[in-house]
Amino acid sequence: MNTFKDNFSKQAEVYLKFRPTYPQELFEFLSSLTSEQKLAWDCGTGNGQSAVKLADYYEKVYATDPSVEQIKNAIHHDRVTYKVENAETPSSLEDNSVDLITVAQAIHWFDFDKFYTQVRRVSKPNGIIAVWAYGTPTINEELNNIIKDFHDNIVGEFWLPENKLIDMEYSTIPFPFQELKTPEFFIRKQVTLSETLGHLRSWSATQKYIDKYDINPIDTLSKKMQEYWKDTDNQKEMTWKIILKVGKIVSR
Repeated sequence: MNTFKDNFSKQAEVYLKFRPTYPQELFEFLSSLTSEQKLAWDCGTGNGQSAVKLADYYEKVYATDPSVEQIKNAIHHDRVTYKVENAETPSSLEDNSVDLITVAQAIHWFDFDKFYTQVRRVSKPNGIIAVWAYGTPTINEELNNIIKDFHDNIVGEFWLPENKLIDMEYSTIPFPFQELKTPEFFIRKQVTLSETLGHLRSWSATQKYIDKYDINPIDTLSKKMQEYWKDTDNQKEMTWKIILKVGKIVSR
């Protein structure tokens, strides 16, 4: 039975346009951990933003996502092969073939036991798995308070238990691998007010709010934020802390 919870297909184009990209230093670090750089599997690839970064370091990247719409909007790259597949059933990947397995902003949706069974199957001996996410962005104190209120109270009822695993910085997810220490990584992006609102519009909870109430809560949020943003064309730095867990897949 397919238990895929499709929280992003409706706003796949918005997701592609407004979700932040991950820093190059993250992929440089991850590639340094594998003894070979022949094949990486980016699972839950979404629009492929991690997959194309991995292609700078790996000969081939296999990128999977259960959402047809996300794959339709994925970024083309000659070394990236996209497939519509669930994390728990990557039928095209061979046993002991993958150097690095990555999951960006997605593992909280997976069936952990079934996925980890596949991780052990497809990984080379002592391969590496890296899972990461980012939470609520920060800009400055006044705007942070408005964004937090929007997250917690306005669309708060629509966050699922899986989303809340990110709020706990993945501290409660099972991760049965030899965990490695990692540097801290941050996403930093210069954004206008319009781009900030676009990012908040891409949240799955925002889409669920619109579906239920037939009102876009971003309209009210925009007015609140304009008061503190002042010149709406002016760019401000938005920062996301990356929550990162990296492990070595030791053969049993």
